[in-house]
Amino acid sequence: MRKILPVITLLISSFVFAQTPCENGTAGQYPCNGLDLMSRISLSTFGTDRGNDSWGWTDPQDGKEYAIMGLGNGTAFVDISDPVNPVYLGKLPTHTDSSTWRDIKVYNNYAFVVSEASGHGMQVFDLTRLRNVSNPPETFSEDAHYGGFGHCHNIVINEETGYAYAVGTSTYGGGPHFVNIQNPLNPVGAGGFGGDNYCHDAQVVIYDGPDADYAGREIFFGSNEDRVSIVDVTDKNNPISISNGFYGSVDYTHQGWLTDDKHYFIIGDELDESSFGFNTRTIIFDVSDLDNPEVHFEYEADVAAIDHNGYVVGNDFYLSSYRAGLRILDISDIENKNMVETKFFDTYPGSNSANFDGAWSVYPYFASGNIVISDINRGLFIVRDHLLGTNDNSISDFMIAPNPAKEVVTINSKTEPLTKVAIFNILGQKVMDLNFADSLSENIDISKLQSGMYLVKINSTTTKRLLID
Repeated sequence: MRKILPVITLLISSFVFAQTPCENGTAGQYPCNGLDLMSRISLSTFGTDRGNDSWGWTDPQDGKEYAIMGLGNGTAFVDISDPVNPVYLGKLPTHTDSSTWRDIKVYNNYAFVVSEASGHGMQVFDLTRLRNVSNPPETFSEDAHYGGFGHCHNIVINEETGYAYAVGTSTYGGGPHFVNIQNPLNPVGAGGFGGDNYCHDAQVVIYDGPDADYAGREIFFGSNEDRVSIVDVTDKNNPISISNGFYGSVDYTHQGWLTDDKHYFIIGDELDESSFGFNTRTIIFDVSDLDNPEVHFEYEADVAAIDHNGYVVGNDFYLSSYRAGLRILDISDIENKNMVETKFFDTYPGSNSANFDGAWSVYPYFASGNIVISDINRGLFIVRDHLLGTNDNSISDFMIAPNPAKEVVTINSKTEPLTKVAIFNILGQKVMDLNFADSLSENIDISKLQSGMYLVKINSTTTKRLLID
């Protein structure tokens, strides 16, 4: 770990907040726009004094959604299938010592956990155990452990190939350490790449973007302190550096995420706000030519907060911005150098200054529309787009699969017959209106709809989110 952060002032509350709509710019004490607070679980409930990363898991067996949150002393697992009444199921304690830094990713129904704690290695936890927790919260044990490295800053997983990439370890100069996790209970070291500086975070994909030279290759996009590092990691025994991307006023290249079409890579510099006086600054690289990444433009927000982790869902960029909380940006016009903030939920009321408190990370990939925010000081927040309302608190009545979908989506009901389905785009325009004769299952052709997020209203009572690839 090369980055030195200021001491974090912890504000711990023992209260658990329940559902609060965003009205007149606030949800209770929290400033907001377009996002309702479903619930919050405090750090004291988790038995810790600090929070950090977050991720999520959807059980393929029944569609239940689970939030996973990194803590100073372990990893918390929360059933959020009813987001207004989440259930803290238990904690996987740290493998060694407590740490400010802990990171989690999921592959094949297993969670993989790393930490900056000395000697921690990688913990493996079978998420299907969460189906049968009879007396929460439980203290869990790890199901497997990988000790090919000790401390580790972050973990990246390519779910298409079954490889994990541990970054910021003492191996390979802090570059990615490859681990084959295709058998999750038997992780096997598979080499690494140390040729391009310390790596802080990354995204790895099977490339299907505009650069035909690399079609079908496994490409690593690293945020490497002072640069973007693009590496072909298809052959683990012979990773090949493709190029570097540089930008002005660099201080600490922290994390980035590709747009769905792989044309742009959106990154944040964690220390430029405090070092240079920018408001929250986001740098957008054009990576349509992987051999020659170039800065497309820079976006600067209206607040001074430091940006941290950002993720893309369709035309939206979900950015955790420490003291400014979660910020959602419309990137539909990114080609013309336009990004617009459309919604936010501020988990750190009272200040948007450039300090290391507040929202550490966000997980926006649940099909229900539940959004998880992990906050350093105040624990786990579950928020939801105001358009979804509060009538989608249970997955028991209606299920949509697959989600995301491309050609056809199936809506199933266990009890209430389907009579009417309407689909709306993000502008609120109705793009499909269907009527059925009391069926419990219907296949809907969505092949003519463009990629993006849609709202599906079922029987005029229940609203669910649908992502179309």
